Amino acid sequence: MTIMRAKKWFPWLVLLSGCLVLSLNLGVRQSLGLFIPDMLNDTGWNAATFGLAFAIQNLMWGISAPIAGAIADRFGTTRTLIGGGIVYALGLYLMGTSASPGELYLTAGFLIGTGVGITSFPVVLAAISRVFSNEKRSFALGLASAGGSIGQLVMAPTTQALNSSLGYVAALVILAGISMLIIPAAFAMTGKAEGNSPTATPDLGPQGLAAAFHEARKHRGFALLNAGFFVCGFHIAVIATHLPTFTELCGLPRSVAAEGLALIGLFNIIGTLTAGWAGGRWRKKYGLSFIYGMRAVVIVIFIFSPKTSETILLFSASMGALWLSTVPLTSGLIAQVFGPRYMATLFGIVMLSHQIGAFFGAWMGGIVYDLTGNFDAVWWASVALGVFAALVHMPIDDRELRATAKA
Repeated sequence: MTIMRAKKWFPWLVLLSGCLVLSLNLGVRQSLGLFIPDMLNDTGWNAATFGLAFAIQNLMWGISAPIAGAIADRFGTTRTLIGGGIVYALGLYLMGTSASPGELYLTAGFLIGTGVGITSFPVVLAAISRVFSNEKRSFALGLASAGGSIGQLVMAPTTQALNSSLGYVAALVILAGISMLIIPAAFAMTGKAEGNSPTATPDLGPQGLAAAFHEARKHRGFALLNAGFFVCGFHIAVIATHLPTFTELCGLPRSVAAEGLALIGLFNIIGTLTAGWAGGRWRKKYGLSFIYGMRAVVIVIFIFSPKTSETILLFSASMGALWLSTVPLTSGLIAQVFGPRYMATLFGIVMLSHQIGAFFGAWMGGIVYDLTGNFDAVWWASVALGVFAALVHMPIDDRELRATAKA
């Protein structure tokens, strides 16, 4: 009886631990843009320097995600997350002491990006998807994605308070210590890809990682998911990296940017839970088209609105509802079509596309600001990409490959 009860509650323990890991991962990462205005003043570097550092961070996040996914599928989730937590904390600790752009690229770019990538969605969501049934998986992935938003809701005002009272050097040291909480949470995230998992999608026989990758590469829908997630990364990087600078450009207090990032986290909880619930009832590809289309609409309204504190906060809340709601639908669609066995690796590849988009969003924002003194071109590029992403999800073939092959 005790063993059966433990098995019943184990998936929820994995889910809770995954929420904690993602809360720490995203809560700290999405708050780092709050340090840019002070670091701009203290170092004398231009916005493009910080844009490139955060672009490298996003790119390393994307590069490390599929590698971490493959390692987790092969050697287990716990060891992968422990290693990622250590790298993440080291990058945060050293970021504040960077004395040159090269050091900033190494710490804020390479180390933090690698640590974030190892401890982010592909590894965590794959572990969760393996312990939940097909019927409950989409909602569980939505809960886990919402967990990351709780971290952003808490960490954005916390980071701003630490930065205001202690300065960015001490604040980053404290954030490094907080990020180390990923390590104890990792011990509940056990397991690796198993072909005979009781919750796995039945397949036609043994399938290796190379075969799974080849199968996905030939699937048109997988390419379209990569294209859509590129847009998601572009949108998120533009806002998370440059909203504090944009707020100051509008003559508004720095606290407005922190409140905006916190609101993104708050409303993202609602958005991801809703998307996870809806993904279990309706076709996920149409949900993704709706989300990207609504992002384009919200940004257009924002462009033509007066830039007041209320407008910034309303924009943040609206984008928050659409922020990571793409994650449970995209990851759920991968598990639905290809099965959960190698989801960490396959979603890691899609995450790489997301972070390539984030690279261009962060870097382009800094370059455009330095050249024009505003972010207008970046906002309009975001609108065009939102429309593009809304369209490319429509033709995705979302039928389960295993069932299709059996038939």
